[in-house]
Formats: sequence, structure tokens, C-alpha cells
Amino acid sequence: MSKIKRLKGIRKFYEWTTSIPLVAMALYLSGYLDDNIPFQIFAGILLIFSVMSAVHHSEIVAHRVGEPYGTIILALSITIIEVSIIVSLMITGGEQYASFARDTVYAAVMLILNGIVGISLFIGGNKYHTQTFSAHSVRIALVTLISIVTFTMVLPTFTHSQAGPFYTKAQIVFEAFACLVIYIAFISAQTTKHRDYFIISEDEEKASDSNPVSLKSFIISLVFLILSLTIVVLLAKSLSHPMETVIVNYGLPKSLVGVIIAAIILLPEGIAAVNAANKDKLQTSLNLALGSAIASIGLTIPVVSIASNIWGFSLVLGLDLLSIILLAISIFTVMISLIGGRSNSVYGVVLLVNLVAYIFLTINP
Repeated sequence: MSKIKRLKGIRKFYEWTTSIPLVAMALYLSGYLDDNIPFQIFAGILLIFSVMSAVHHSEIVAHRVGEPYGTIILALSITIIEVSIIVSLMITGGEQYASFARDTVYAAVMLILNGIVGISLFIGGNKYHTQTFSAHSVRIALVTLISIVTFTMVLPTFTHSQAGPFYTKAQIVFEAFACLVIYIAFISAQTTKHRDYFIISEDEEKASDSNPVSLKSFIISLVFLILSLTIVVLLAKSLSHPMETVIVNYGLPKSLVGVIIAAIILLPEGIAAVNAANKDKLQTSLNLALGSAIASIGLTIPVVSIASNIWGFSLVLGLDLLSIILLAISIFTVMISLIGGRSNSVYGVVLLVNLVAYIFLTINP
């Protein structure tokens, strides 16, 4: 019997969800990605499958720890890695990457609000006509998001202490403090004070408890979740310069690099959120999407701001007027769509049109 279990364990280890990230890591460490187009194409394929692996392992972790802790773990994992790639590129990229953090985080928020939420509402609405969720959880998330967005990317455009869309050192300290306090308050509400707003129904929780995940499977999935997310970002970083070269050669704006990298980083959460909506678990889907947006901007910008003071690289934070308008439209549309606690596919269509408008105006400002 023990031999059968060992064979199952070996077979499980060689499943693609565990083997692909290892192959991708080996390719990254091999050094073959430098100026080698065939290997870069292969790396892009491995990157996509590593994203799928991250989604698989994140679902196992979430199943073990329960909601909303599973979605928080995934959001924080991706945010930590997002910070790593942004800081590393800004340190080595010089002045031309001064707006990279702003562009990437802004792209992430726009992709989450219009893309992930839009697709989730559209697919869930088409399949189930109407889906319900806690309006209280959405209000808490959106109030948090609006405050953090204002402090990090809107106010720097209008402050006068320093010319341009920049914060002074004192303003950066205030921004980091404000975002940290707001984020801690949100996590406190999500996990303790108002946890019932963010969890699925009792019947679904009981069904989940009837098929528990073992501690061994949980540890394996947690390790490979971190590994998968790490290799996704490492490959994205390695492929960013070839992507930038192609974009510049076609006469497209460099800010599109931030959009592509943000899309790659958000793929695990995006797929997990859409899958949840497709299973009529829209609350879980919204927890993933809105929680990810809050973590992405509320933690990334303050950390990058502090890093800019430590390493001395330039940091452009404030958005231009067109971007502020698009961001305001996106937040307002999501707020109106979700404030009633019931959704349908029409809301999803509107958000997806917002997404197309954002991408179109990024390419043709």
C-alpha cells in the first residue's frame, strides 16, 4: 500500500503543474535567453503554462486556508513579485524607466477593474443571468481603493512643492503612511471585523470542508505557487527588453510595456477570478479582483517610493489628465455596477468597452 502511495506521489510530482515551473526556472538560469529568439519564444510558452500552474496551486492553497485568506495570499504573493520586478527594472533602466512603476500599477488597476471584473460579470451573467454577492464587501473595497488611488497617483499631479508629477520626500513618507494605514484597515475588515461580508455561503463552505486538502498537498502547492509566480516575473523581466524593442520599432508608446507586464503578472489572479465567476462564486471572484487592485497599488507604490529615496532613481507618480479621467470612469462604472449586490452581463459589457477604450487611447493618446 505504501509503495502505491509513493508511486502516486512521484507521478504527482511529474505532473505539468509542478514540472513546468522547474523547466522554466532551468531555462531562465541557463542564460540561453540573451538575444536568442527561439529560446525567447519557448520562454513565452513556458511563461503562459507557469501562469496556469500558479492558478492551480493557488486554488489548492485557497481551498485549504479558506476564504478570504486564500485570495489574500495570492494577492500579496503577486504584489511582492510585482514590486520586485518594478524596482529591479527601475534601478537598472535609468531615467527612461522613471514612469515605469506608475504605468505598470495604473495598467494593473485598469486591467483589474475593467478586464477581470468585466469578464467575470459577463461570463457569470451569461451563464446564470443574475449573480449575487455582498454589497458591503464591495463598498469597503471601493472606498479603500479610491482613497489609495487618490494618494498615490492623482495628488502628485496637483501638488506644488515640487514641479511636475512628483512627490517631495516628506510627501512620500505621508503617502506611504496613509496607504499602509488604509490597507491594514481593509485587511482587518476582510479577515476579522467584517469577515462575513467577504465569505461564500455556508452551504458552499460545508461542501468545501467535505473535500479537505491534506497538509502535505498544501505545503507542496504553497511552494510551487511561490515558485510559479517567481518564474513568471523573472521571465517577464527577461522578455521585457525584447518586447520594448518590438514596441518601439512599430512606433507604439513605451507605456505599452507596462500594460503587457501588468497583464502577465495578473494572469494567475485573472484566470482564478473568471473561473470562480463561472462556478457561480462571484463573491470569491470579486475578492480576488478588488483585493488584488488594492494590494497592487496600495503596497507597490509606497514601497517603490521609499526605494527611490534609498537607491536614488527618478520616480514619476502623477497621472496625466486623460489617465485620471479614464481611471475615474472605471471606478465609477464598477461602483454603480456592484453597489446593489446583484450583477448581470450588461455591466460586464460596459466594463469591457472601457477596457478597449483604455488600450486604444494608450496606443493612440
